[in-house]
Amino acid sequence: MSIRKSALRGVKKRSALREWIESIVVAFILAMFIRAFLVQAFKIPTGSMRPTLVEGDLILVNKLIYGAKIPFTGLRLPALQQPKRGDVIVFIYPQDTKKDFIKRLIATEGQTVEIKNGTIYVDNKPLLDQLFSQRYYYNRGEFGAEDEKIVVPKDSFFVMGDNSASSQDSRYWGFVPKKNLLGKAILIYWPPQRIRIIH
Repeated sequence: MSIRKSALRGVKKRSALREWIESIVVAFILAMFIRAFLVQAFKIPTGSMRPTLVEGDLILVNKLIYGAKIPFTGLRLPALQQPKRGDVIVFIYPQDTKKDFIKRLIATEGQTVEIKNGTIYVDNKPLLDQLFSQRYYYNRGEFGAEDEKIVVPKDSFFVMGDNSASSQDSRYWGFVPKKNLLGKAILIYWPPQRIRIIH
């Protein structure tokens, strides 16, 4: 084999290796961009959101909808819509910022929350929507005691698990600051028999 042919082969091998490395780097950057700004996968660890979500469900969370957080800054992208009652949201747990929680949004800033006879009242009106009326909500915790009316502070949310008998939520530890919001849960994608849009 001539020196020239050997050199050409070496160049082709280096070129193929370079293309392979570039492809991996581009794929990694793209994946990180998607995870940071568009959509992120989460696994449900507990039964606090039963029957909507069960242990082991893998879900996708839309991070763009409420304005994705820009990594390493205190800034957010503009929101496409504001969080509203009934949304299933993922947020940084206020009492341990290394943990992410998932709960249903019950009330936003300035609204009054009360749990009475298993029903949630917001601004003195019972929540009769199907998302809420088919469940019994228990009076528990410092912020969920009987005859306790709680006013949600500015830039905060009151959240609860659908399985309120087994949920550590706003009734116990208070409110979710708006800055802790990560996104809206939109889809269960695994296991196959559980695939569905999250309501």
